[in-house]
Amino acid sequence: MNFNSKQVYSISIIHHIIFWSIYFLFNVFKWGSYFDDYAYSFKTNLFGFPIHMILCYFNLYFLMPKFVFKKKYLSYIILILSSIFLMVVIKFNLTFYLVNSNVWPEGPVPTNRLTLNYTIDMMIGELYVITFVTAIKITLDFLKETKRVADLEKVQLETELLFLKTQISPHFFFNTLNNIYSLAVENSKKTPKIILKLSELMRYLLYDTANKKQTLENEILCIQNYIDLERIRHNDELEVDMAISGDIQDKEIAPILLLSFIENAFKHGAHKNIGKVKIDISLIIRKEFLYFRVSNPMPLKTQHAERFNHSSGIGLENVKKRLALGYKNSDYKLLINNDENTFVVKLKIKVT
Repeated sequence: MNFNSKQVYSISIIHHIIFWSIYFLFNVFKWGSYFDDYAYSFKTNLFGFPIHMILCYFNLYFLMPKFVFKKKYLSYIILILSSIFLMVVIKFNLTFYLVNSNVWPEGPVPTNRLTLNYTIDMMIGELYVITFVTAIKITLDFLKETKRVADLEKVQLETELLFLKTQISPHFFFNTLNNIYSLAVENSKKTPKIILKLSELMRYLLYDTANKKQTLENEILCIQNYIDLERIRHNDELEVDMAISGDIQDKEIAPILLLSFIENAFKHGAHKNIGKVKIDISLIIRKEFLYFRVSNPMPLKTQHAERFNHSSGIGLENVKKRLALGYKNSDYKLLINNDENTFVVKLKIKVT
């Protein structure tokens, strides 16, 4: 599993150098133009920018993780203001002794001592820089987290698809192979046809479901093969009515989606009832939507019924997750109804 969100939104040392270089040049030209003295602007920014950088990194990588993320807001406010004040004092002394005794030429009056107005103005300026850099960092972190969540959802969708493949009961294949063996012993002419159907179904489940979408034709063919094999298992005790209407050409759907509902109907309708069982399946294609419906009798009111509520729920909840991850809310609508006698699944889904 490879998440590359860090590679996409990572901030390397080169990015830091480029950012501060551009920001430094911008300030040099801005204040150089203001004072009409680019040499003075260069000197003051040369002392000021290390202070900006120290405060920004101290805030991003120490104060915020230690205090903001742990909801120690009062401590954070006290520490950030204290840090800014300390840096303003350092900046004042560097400017006064190394550049100009008037440390605030853009101020209202010449300033050669640490006044309240100077301190407040410089602290606001530092807060502006810290806020600007912090906003960039938070935005990039948000993009990285959004990408990570999207990657997780993609992996989850692929994992759930693999899980759904395994939900086609192993007992189904085991019993089908037993039936094929019986037919082979009897030299039945049905044997080659049954083997072919089982082969096609297994190939579809193993190989043709690798893509996110599969043609509706292939999904329906898979369902028909599955039903034919179930008919062999149940002989005359099973009645399946499957109706298809509309144009199924050039339509696509998530693989095994419909088959999961079909398998659920047989598992709890045919396998857990005694006597004649009827399962109704309907697929209607209208423009860009498929209207799918499957109904089966509820299990007999025995221990099977209790197990039905649990095992059926797990399978259907899994399909619901696949729908939610693979389709927009406007692209599908799923309704599941059941009473004492019948379990019905209705699905309207976009197939273009």
